[in-house]
Amino acid sequence: MYNVSELLDLSKTIAAELFEGKTYPWEALADIKDFILKLGPTLPEDKFDHPAEDVWIAKGVTVFPTAYVGGPCIIDEGAEIRQCAFIRGSAIIGKNAVVGNSTELKNVVLFDNVQVPHYNYVGDSILGYKAHMGAGSITSNVKSDKTLVVVHTGDENIETMRKKFGAVLGDNVEVGCNSVLNPGTVIGRCSNVYPTSCVRGCIPENHIYKNQDDIVAKR
Repeated sequence: MYNVSELLDLSKTIAAELFEGKTYPWEALADIKDFILKLGPTLPEDKFDHPAEDVWIAKGVTVFPTAYVGGPCIIDEGAEIRQCAFIRGSAIIGKNAVVGNSTELKNVVLFDNVQVPHYNYVGDSILGYKAHMGAGSITSNVKSDKTLVVVHTGDENIETMRKKFGAVLGDNVEVGCNSVLNPGTVIGRCSNVYPTSCVRGCIPENHIYKNQDDIVAKR
């Protein structure tokens, strides 16, 4: 239930080819930088500006003057990069996405219509179509003991072989304000996380996460 096809609608991202041949979404994290550097130069000049080295921004994207956009980065049509946003690089930002006030991104794919609008940190993560992170919610992408991240599905433990891996949010996931998604968190499509939650492991699609011992199916 946590394969690429079960979490993400690949028709809703400019980065669909990044996931080809991959079983799990997090396998794409290692290839984001190289993918941008390959795709960027092929983007049509009548639709994308190239304002800085390894940075491609679709015409019509709103980038506030106080935002920082570092390469490699691709920002697709209709996105909005608000004041003091900090895009550190290796970021693919989808159509109509919102990267908000003081939000920081690093090594991420945001699918179309994703919203990370207020004080979010999203690192080494993939956010599916229309995923939304409430104000102050963040991904924690490194374990405190610095060991490799393991995805705990309940039935099995999947070795990622990555030291840095934050979270994968399936399409239409809602994360409540001031929540922390611990390393290796995977949330299935259309699931909700209560505000101020501390999430570990995997949440099935169409569920509500209230706490670690209270994860209920939507009615």
